[in-house]
Amino acid sequence: MNITGISRRSALTASAIAVAVSALVPVSAMAAETPAAPAPASASAAPKATTTPSDLLASTPWKTTGAVDQDGHRVALDDPAVANFVGWAYFDADGTYAMYNLDDSPKMHGDWTVSPDGSERWINSQDADGNVLFERTVPITQLDKNTFTYRVVPNADDPDVYYDIVHTKTNHVEPGTDGRGPGANGNQGGNGEYHFNNGNAH
Repeated sequence: MNITGISRRSALTASAIAVAVSALVPVSAMAAETPAAPAPASASAAPKATTTPSDLLASTPWKTTGAVDQDGHRVALDDPAVANFVGWAYFDADGTYAMYNLDDSPKMHGDWTVSPDGSERWINSQDADGNVLFERTVPITQLDKNTFTYRVVPNADDPDVYYDIVHTKTNHVEPGTDGRGPGANGNQGGNGEYHFNNGNAH
């Protein structure tokens, strides 16, 4: 008996059967048995950093560039009703601030916060020893990367009379420092009220 011949014949027959069976199996069934490669992660699926109102206020120095009364009329910045709110403002991310008059003379400094929803700003003013001289909370009417506007009501008993104090992004170097504002290399843009102050020209 030729065992080698039988073994060869058996192997060939088994191979032929396997080929025939695989030809009968639907391609979709074979694909189902192969695990699909995971889809590449979409770039948009990555979490985006959220910019808070506090981040916006601290993102740039600000210059007072306008004032508007409750009737929408522009008010001169040297008008006694608004003159006290005019100047340069620097809000640091650590929660401290410094303000200067437009001639770069010191005005006041202290601590600041903005409400999480961006509706109010609180500040205190401190003397050289850190004693609080006063505190003030004002409503914010606009806060974005180019404009910061808050409202002052001179008489709490008459809230219908108010002034909106408009500040715009600037690259004015903080007086007494050799640093440059965050917007120093930016370009003018924004809406009609946007004023980009180049350098320390007043």
